[in-house]
Amino acid sequence: MTVQLNHTIVAAHDKRASARFFADLLGLDVSPPYGPFLPVEISNGVTLDFMDSSEAISPQHYAFLVSEEEFDEILGRVQKAGLTYWADPFHSRPGEINHNDGGRGAYFNDPDGHRLEIITRPYGSGG
Repeated sequence: MTVQLNHTIVAAHDKRASARFFADLLGLDVSPPYGPFLPVEISNGVTLDFMDSSEAISPQHYAFLVSEEEFDEILGRVQKAGLTYWADPFHSRPGEINHNDGGRGAYFNDPDGHRLEIITRPYGSGG
């Protein structure tokens, strides 16, 4: 049996705004609602299912492997939106990107505090 991630739930104070934030920055579409969820499908078939929460939200980390061209497009949208981005997960290098494994990477936060990461090379792939 091949095990694949199918979906994960993303807690949000406003699922519509959060789903739109993710979709707009990553160049994706928001799918029609499915029960209490508002899905955003990623190209490998995994969905991020946004769900409203009135509770405090524990920030999660979501890393996206993107092409070099997609990296430029996404980082451009992050910059255009006036979002702070960092080269590292500890947020100690603002306005910089990293070059881990011979690729590029950057971190930024969504409005609910989830930590998003875009990388062009998988960790441990060399370079």
